[in-house]
Amino acid sequence: METAAVGKRICVIGAGPSGLAQLRAFKSAEDKGAEIPEVVCYEKQPDWGGLWRYTWRTGIDEHGNPCHGSMYRYLWSNGPKEGLEFADYTFEEHFGKPIASYPPRSVLFDYIEGRVNKAGVRDWIKFDTIVRDVRAVEGGFEVTARSGVTATESCEVFDHVIVATGHFSVPNVPHYPGFETFNGRILHAHDFRDAREFEGKDILILGTSYSAEDIGSQCWKYGCKSVTVAHRTAPMGYDWPDNWKEVPKLEKVEGKTAHFIDGTSAEVDAIILCTGYKHHFPFLPDALRLKTANRLAANDLYKGVVFTGNPDMFYLGMQDQWYTFNMFDAQAWWVRDRIMGRIDLPDAATMEADWIKRQADEYTLEDDYACIAYQGAYTLELIEETDYPTFDVEAANQAFYEWKKHKKKGIMGFRDYGYTSPMTGTKAPPHHTPWVEALDDSLENYLQI
Repeated sequence: METAAVGKRICVIGAGPSGLAQLRAFKSAEDKGAEIPEVVCYEKQPDWGGLWRYTWRTGIDEHGNPCHGSMYRYLWSNGPKEGLEFADYTFEEHFGKPIASYPPRSVLFDYIEGRVNKAGVRDWIKFDTIVRDVRAVEGGFEVTARSGVTATESCEVFDHVIVATGHFSVPNVPHYPGFETFNGRILHAHDFRDAREFEGKDILILGTSYSAEDIGSQCWKYGCKSVTVAHRTAPMGYDWPDNWKEVPKLEKVEGKTAHFIDGTSAEVDAIILCTGYKHHFPFLPDALRLKTANRLAANDLYKGVVFTGNPDMFYLGMQDQWYTFNMFDAQAWWVRDRIMGRIDLPDAATMEADWIKRQADEYTLEDDYACIAYQGAYTLELIEETDYPTFDVEAANQAFYEWKKHKKKGIMGFRDYGYTSPMTGTKAPPHHTPWVEALDDSLENYLQI
C-alpha cells in the first residue's frame, strides 16, 4: 500500500548523479499527487553534482575531510551522451537545440543541474555535511552527521538509508620498488587536475582503464612529450600517436628510469596511477557495508539496489558502468517505489538467489558488446516495474556499439562522431571544432554555432 510512505523519514547519502536521481524520483511522485516521505540528503561537498563538480582541491578539503572529487579540467565525455540521457529531461529540452554527442564536463554538469533545479529539491540537501556513522536500531537507522560549516554533529533516526556516494572517489594505490626515490611526480588519477601540468614531460601511466585512456589522451592533446602506458594483462590496443607506446607491467623504478618486465625501460618525468578505485564506506559498520568488486552485478544487492543484509537499506550506482544517468534513474525510481509500498520484496533466499544469478550471467558475457546489452537489459527491467518513462534501450545500445567501433577506427577522433538520441530520435550535429583542436572546454565556447 502506498500509505506505507506516510510518516517515514528517508536518508540519502550523497548528492551526485545517483543521489540527485533519488531526490528527483520522490519529487516526481509528489508532483503526480502522491504523499511522499520526508527526504533528507547529506552531501559532504558545498554543492551538488558529485564527481561532475570540479574542484581544484586534492588530498584534504576545506573541512579536513578527504576530497571526494576526481574531476579534472578539460574532461570531455568519453562515451556518447545518447547512452546516458535522462528519459524525462532531454538534452534538447535543456539546451533548446541538439548538441554534439561528446560534451565537456561543464556542459554535462549544466545538464545535470538543470533537471534538479527544475525539480526544486535543493532544500532537501544539507551541504557541507559529512555522514560519520550509520547504525541499525529498532525500527530503522541512526545517522550521525557533522556540518563542516558549524562544526557540530547531529544524530537523527530514519526508516531507510540510501547510499549514493559512488565508488570512484577512494583510490586504489599500488606500490612499486623505487617509488620512494623517484625523482619526479607520482599521483593517482584521483588527484589529476590539469593536463597542462605535464606539457613537455615524459609521462608513465599505470593501468588500462578509461582513466588511463582519457588522462593519457588529455596529456597528449595539451602537449606532453611522450606517453608510456604499462599494462598488467593486455594493452588497450588502439592506434595511438607516434609518441605513445604500450608496454608490459612495470617492474621497478630507478631514479627517473622505469623498468618493465620485458626488459625494456623508459625515462619518465611523472607517473600517473590509473589503477582504479575502492568501494569504501567508512561511515558504515561491517553489517551494513557493501563489500564487492567493481563489476556489473555487485555482491549482496537484490535488483542491484536492495542490500540483502538489511533490506531497509539501499545502494545506488554501485555497479561497473556503461549506462550511467538513466540507469541511476531506473534504480532510484525502483527504490522509491519499494519505500512507498508499490513494490513488494520476496523472501531472503530469493533475494540472495537474484544477485547470484546475475553474477552467473555476467560470467558468460564474452565481450564489451555483451556487457552493454546486459546492463541495458538490467536498466529496462527496473524501468518496466516503475512509472519512469521508458525509452528505446536498444537504440542506446547501438550508440554504445558505434562508439566502440569508432574508438577502434581512431582513438583521437572518436569524439567527432554523432549518434541518434533514443529519447527524441534526433541525430546529434558535429561539434564546431574537432576534439583534438578544441582546447577551450567552456560551456560558452561549446554551445557556439
